[in-house]
Amino acid sequence: MIIAGSLVIICGMLLLGVSVYVAFGAVLLFLAAMGGHEVSGYLPSGSTKMRSLVLLAIPLFMIAGTIMERGRIAAPLVSLAELFIGHLKGGLSAATVLACGIFGSISGAANATLTCIGSIMMPHLRRANYPEGQSAALIVCASPLGLLIPPSGNHILYGWVAQQSVLKCFLSTVIPALILITLLIVVNQFMLRKYDDIELLERPQDFGMAFRQKATLAFPALLMPLIILGGIYGGIMTPTEAAGVAVVYAIPVAIYVYRGLTWRTLVEALTDSGVIIGVVMVMIFMVLIVSKFLIFEDIPNIAKDLVYSVSDNPIVILLMVNLVMILIGMLMDDISGLLLSAPILLPIVQGVGMDPIHFAAVLGVNLGMANITPPTAPLLYLGAKITRTPVSSMLLPTLSFIIFAWLPTLALTTFVPEIALWLPELLLG
Repeated sequence: MIIAGSLVIICGMLLLGVSVYVAFGAVLLFLAAMGGHEVSGYLPSGSTKMRSLVLLAIPLFMIAGTIMERGRIAAPLVSLAELFIGHLKGGLSAATVLACGIFGSISGAANATLTCIGSIMMPHLRRANYPEGQSAALIVCASPLGLLIPPSGNHILYGWVAQQSVLKCFLSTVIPALILITLLIVVNQFMLRKYDDIELLERPQDFGMAFRQKATLAFPALLMPLIILGGIYGGIMTPTEAAGVAVVYAIPVAIYVYRGLTWRTLVEALTDSGVIIGVVMVMIFMVLIVSKFLIFEDIPNIAKDLVYSVSDNPIVILLMVNLVMILIGMLMDDISGLLLSAPILLPIVQGVGMDPIHFAAVLGVNLGMANITPPTAPLLYLGAKITRTPVSSMLLPTLSFIIFAWLPTLALTTFVPEIALWLPELLLG
């Protein structure tokens, strides 16, 4: 009754267009009424948890991502990728996927990756006669790489909620991200075989000089993920400290190196970031309180018993868990989906022997795919606005990328644990 009522309230309000934190607030009141508990009794625990230093990394990375998005930091990265493969058929779209991966390692967010790379690459792809709908769909389907390639805000939250090593969570999705990059490029290349009017970029006669020029320009942008990840995995900085360093580093690079920002527009960027951060933090607080109720009412074990009543086959259970995560991700943003699903589904997958770090990778791929999966697909509709492309022309290629790139990546990540665990065990033990 409690599970069904909560799901009806969340799904109904989200489908009506109500804000996520309001929907969770309504669920909170429903749970309080059904469970007979005072809501105020859970507020102090939520407030205490919100003061975690680990959680401070989320707004700092969001600020850094906004500065980099508006500071034209991605443009030299795109130019460098184009230099190597832009002269090949499909090379420009392959460079787009690589640019999404590189910028994702800087921003740690899908929305920022989509907005930045989409606005830069779509005009290039149009001028080169790449199919518009397919190109826009490729950008949308590659943008969740920002959630998979470290540092990722989602994995900071998962490590915080599940009490796991954030560093291991970061590493768990590196190989899935590389698999996804490869599959997206291969699938897109196959889909381009029938287009003969695509214009190719000219390969520079003096490749060495062109490389030195573009690499020099891109070096400050490429240095940022090296500083962040090197500092974290070298034991020099915590993720929170690295997020602070990212903000401090991004400001002078965006203003004085790439000149995408001025001090006035920096203030505007910080103001806009503050609004988004405020919404996100309120949403996290509301989801935390709801999760506290769910745990107190033993909902995770109830859900576990419900799943095991259907089947005790590990493969069937993992398939059901994946389906639930996809449905959750289709209804809400990745942060809310993660905070809601992690405490409920983690005991279920642990029951079939899945390591929590392995589940971090499965959860990351699931929520990334859910955000591009129709009918809700928030990234798909955002991508249509950014690229100025009709959603109708993007639907079929998007489904093709989901079926032939995202689903195989999800299957491999789910059923081959080594894909998620090998790198964390190799580097961190």
